[in-house]
Parts: sequence; structure tokens; C-alpha cells
Amino acid sequence: MSADTGEKPRAHRAGIVLEEFIYTKADFPQSHSATILELEGGELLSAFFGGTHERHPDVEIRLTRKKPGGKWTTPVSVADGVQSKGNRLPTWNPVLFQERGGEVMLFYKVGPSPSEWWGMVKTSSDGGRTWSKARRLDDKIIGPVKNKPIQLKDGTIISSSSTEGKGGWRVHIERSTDGGKSWENLGTINNPDKIGAIQPTLLTHPGGRIQMLCRTTSKAGYISQSWSEDGGLTWSEMNFTELPNNNSGIDAVTLKDGRHLLVYNHSARAQSGMGHKGRGVLNVAISKDGKSWEAALVLDYINEPEKQYSYPAVIQTADGLVHIVYTWHRKRIKHVVVDPSKLKTYPITDGSWPSDKIPLVKSVEQ
Repeated sequence: MSADTGEKPRAHRAGIVLEEFIYTKADFPQSHSATILELEGGELLSAFFGGTHERHPDVEIRLTRKKPGGKWTTPVSVADGVQSKGNRLPTWNPVLFQERGGEVMLFYKVGPSPSEWWGMVKTSSDGGRTWSKARRLDDKIIGPVKNKPIQLKDGTIISSSSTEGKGGWRVHIERSTDGGKSWENLGTINNPDKIGAIQPTLLTHPGGRIQMLCRTTSKAGYISQSWSEDGGLTWSEMNFTELPNNNSGIDAVTLKDGRHLLVYNHSARAQSGMGHKGRGVLNVAISKDGKSWEAALVLDYINEPEKQYSYPAVIQTADGLVHIVYTWHRKRIKHVVVDPSKLKTYPITDGSWPSDKIPLVKSVEQ
């Protein structure tokens, strides 16, 4: 499914280079929570969890790859939740990451629910073709809970994580100074009684500043943020941005030109016309400073029961293009490629999407 459909160019779709599904047929009915990574040479890896349905014990981590100019390979299972005694638990939220010059890491979670899961990791020295034995992360270390870590100039890896236990939704940073061999939990950043937040994504700013954007509870209703001035060691008190959040995952990336690109559902959870729990629309916004955001794209839109676009992951590849993968109705994973230099943007004022400039147009479903 390509953006080149023979139709006349549409200004509100400017910048989209390619739209496709990572797969159309599989031996599992549902999939969710995709991640994406570029390997040296431009080959892409993507992983997601797939099985009967979320929380089912047969849910496994599936991996697929795409060479430049090629097609995505058939997804294969690379991790499951089978335990030593033979019982089986579901897997969750894979995250692919590769430190500079190092091995590919596949982080994922195993457990009956997000409040009870634990972190696991596998590594690969051949670009994800073969994997090490799964290793459980140390106590208090979850691993990147949904979104990719960042690596600072000095080599330090900053991984954003969170927990959903009895103490509420809590965000924390996990830090590694030895290439991911060991990790330190730097402690809770938010007060869950004020803002319940999970699944942070990280942006880098001049002067070594780092910005965190988070998914929040339905009660909160807005994407939250916190800032670090010291490489992620300490963080400011969490507050709200003007951008809505429908209690669904987000992701963002700092572009090579210094701008920041965010993929999210610009909707409240119960907002009329926005589909299943506000997940009927998936948007792209751009910012120069991480504070003032401009609307760039509506990736998909539908207002029908039980249909959704959610849980995006986003990277910028060496050629400057932006790659976004996300859940398509829990049935497939969609991949969209964007040229950020061609995006037409319009200010988001008081948190309102400028639908007169970038309209909510029903997607062409496949």
C-alpha cells in the first residue's frame, strides 16, 4: 500500500513517502505494540507481540525484517513466556535497541498483567538473525517499557520505564554506563497522586537537556512532561502539556535538524467522533522547542466501534526519513515512511487540532 495511488497530491498528506502493512496474513489473529530499529546498511527490524489476544498465554514476540527496497519478511517468534516448570505466561511490549557499535538488544516483558510483569532481554550479534538465551533483568529493572532508549555522547544509555502496581502509575529512568550490561533505577519521577503517568518517550535538546513526554491516566487527559538538566540523573516536577492524551501510548524522536516529532492520538478518551476509546485517530506533530507544537499529519482516522490506531513507535533513519509503526485494529502492524523536510505544519492553539488545515479524513481501509 503506497502513498503513490495515482490520486492528485493532497496538501494535508504532504511528506508521506510510503504506507504499507508489515504483514497481511499470519497464524495469529491479533498483534500490538510494535517497535522498529535501523541496522547498519539500512535494513530495518520490527518486533511486536502477537497471539490470540492481549494477556493470552500464547502471545509471543514476533520479529520481521526489511532490506532497503525489499519487502518485510514473514514474522517469526523470537521470545515466549514459557516458564521453567512448563507453565506459560503472555509476553508484552518489545523494544529493539542497539548501542553504538554494539549488539542488538530485544527487551520485552513477561507476566500475567502489566502490574505483575518483569523485564527480559535477549541480544543478537548478527543483526537479529539469531538470539542469545533470554535473561531476566535484575529486580527493580523493567527495561524500556514501551519506547526506545537514547544514548548520550559519553555512551550512557538512558532508558525510560514505568510501573503500574498498587502505588499507582509511576515513571522512572533506568541508566547504564557499561553498554547495557548493568542498570541502575534512578527512582520515581512523578507523584502518582497528582499525575499518574507511564510509558515515557525521550527527546534531546541543546546543552544536554532531556525532555520526557508520557502517557497519562484517563482522569488526567493530557500528555505530561518532565525535564532533566543533568543527563537524566534528576528531573523537574511533572506537569501537563497542552496536547491531549486518551490513555494510550505515544512515541517521539528528535530529528537531525533539531526539531522534535511526536506521534500520538490527538483525542480525549471519551471524545465524540474519535472512535474506540479515542484511538480512532493517529496524529503527527512537530516542535522546535518541545513546548509549542504544530500539527503535521493525520496518519489514520476512523470512527467505528472497536477499530483503533495506537501504540506508535518512531525512528529517523540514516537517510533522514522517519519510520513509524503502529497497531492497526489489533489485526496488523502498519508502517508509514515520512519525509520530515516536506511536512506542512500548522500551529496547535490551546490544544486544538487545526482540522481546517489538516482534516480528519476517513482512512482507506484494506
